[in-house]
Amino acid sequence: MAVREALLASLIPGPGYGFQLHGALTARTGGRRQVNVGQSYATLERATKAKLIEAAGTTEDGLPLHRLTATGRGAADAWLGGEDASGADPWDETVDRVLIAASLPGVDVSPIVAAEGRRWRERLEAAEFVDDAGPESASGTSADPALAALARAADAARARAAIDWLERVAVAVASGPSLELVPSAERPRRGRRPSAPPESDADPQPSAIA
Repeated sequence: MAVREALLASLIPGPGYGFQLHGALTARTGGRRQVNVGQSYATLERATKAKLIEAAGTTEDGLPLHRLTATGRGAADAWLGGEDASGADPWDETVDRVLIAASLPGVDVSPIVAAEGRRWRERLEAAEFVDDAGPESASGTSADPALAALARAADAARARAAIDWLERVAVAVASGPSLELVPSAERPRRGRRPSAPPESDADPQPSAIA
């Protein structure tokens, strides 16, 4: 998953704290994605340095809040609009993007689903065109023709699967219950509590990104 882009998208509804945003990655992808909490916090720190997010005060119990900057909102919108993260797998990007968009209050997922469908139909057509045109159309590759044909068949099969899944999403969005999720209020087990008295055997303090 494009962790940075998913975290940025999770901030579209409004400010959130680190542990809340970390949990959103799992909740908003229907449980298919579980990112290490350290990776989530490190990603938030890098996004802050890149001026994609900024401080937004604290919760009542002292947890630092983060919000999108204008640049961060642009990056989130670009990802939701179909701009895959560098090096990311197209299938994973499609599934994560659609699930997260469907879970965000105030975001219309229908045009996102439609756009993803168009991209996968283009990929399917490209794979089928090579097969129809014959092996000479795949010039420039040293792959065995039989293996190359099987590889293209795999690309076509994945494209068909993506299109079928997106059609199922469209039906669910149009006729099923709302998929929107409100941010979880769960607190980190070792979150900062400024009003708590110091204890000699207390757990180490977490990063301020919590």
